[in-house]
This record gives sequence, structure tokens and C-alpha cells, in this order.
Amino acid sequence: MILINLLPHREIARKRRQERFNINLVLSVLVGGLLASLIYLWFQAQISTQQGKNQLLQSEISKFDLQIKEIAGLEGEIAALLARQQAVENLQADRNMPVYLLTELVHQLPEGVYIVSLKQEGQNVALQGVAQSNERVSELLRNLSNNSPWFTRPELVEIVAGTANLTPRDVRRVANFQIRVKLVRPNEAQTIPAQKSSAAASAGVVR
Repeated sequence: MILINLLPHREIARKRRQERFNINLVLSVLVGGLLASLIYLWFQAQISTQQGKNQLLQSEISKFDLQIKEIAGLEGEIAALLARQQAVENLQADRNMPVYLLTELVHQLPEGVYIVSLKQEGQNVALQGVAQSNERVSELLRNLSNNSPWFTRPELVEIVAGTANLTPRDVRRVANFQIRVKLVRPNEAQTIPAQKSSAAASAGVVR
């Protein structure tokens, strides 16, 4: 007996292939969407982690900024205290400077030199006097420059020839001079001789 299949098997096979294709397409879309979701969640987790680290770093930076400001404030207070201490020490030293000035000036005046006027403003001293000759004035300048730790940077302002009447018949020629010199504070006096020695040695080397 011959069996004849009258069903549309080609249509049925095409329909099955179409259904499999649709199923595979849907599965591919679902798998792709799942993978995309997983990747997105992974990136979000990484971003959240990095943001947390950034916030932690920012908070630590803020703490350090506060500490730096506190340290800067302490440094300013220390500098102000040191400045006040130095000012007090200078005032204490300046109280005795007139004594050092007069005592040292007596030691450094050469014979034949007389001080007529003396004026002190802070560490600056202005001297006016009379000398028997210009050489005596030069000797005074050398003494103030090299022989005394209490005087520094003497400067001859003016020297003028004049006369002095010792008696009605005894008139002598003299040199009227003005000198500016700086008086050294006690806390600075120890460093002046070393500086002068160094300068003298340097001058000797140049020669």
C-alpha cells in the first residue's frame, strides 16, 4: 500500500525554523541585556568605590589644612614672642648704652683731642670736637674703627681748620671736626671684633 503525506511539511519545517530563530533571537537579546546590566553595575560599583576614596582623601586633606593653619598660627605666635623678647632685650641693653658710650669714648680719645658736643639717637652717635691737628682726628677714627668693640662704622662728616685762644697772646691752629659713629649693643659687641679681624685679614690678602 502506498502512503501519501498530504500535510504541508515544508511549511511546518519553515515555521519550526522561524520559531527557533525567534527563540534564539530573544535569548540573545536577554543574554546581551544581562551582560550589559552586569557591566553597568560593575562600573557603577567601581565609580562608587572611587568616589568613596575621593571623599576620604578630601576629608583627610581638610584635616591637614586645619593642622597647617594651626601650625602657621603657632609659628606666627612664636615669631611675635621672639620679637617681643628681642625688643625687651634691646631696651635692657639700651639702658646701659650711655655708660658704655662715655666709658669707651674716654679710652679711645687720643691726646690732644677734645669733645665739645655729643648727641646720641638710638645707636647713632654724633660727635663734635676740637683736635690739635688732622692727624689726631685720623687717630681717633682709627681707634673707633679698630680698637673698640662698642663702636663701628665711624664716619668723618666734616673737618675745618680753626684757631683756639689759649691766652690773649697764645693762639693756636686747631681742627674742628664732626664724626658720626654707631654704638654697638652688648649682645652684638662679641661679634664685632671677629668681623673686624676678618675684614683686616681680607684687606691684607688684597694687598
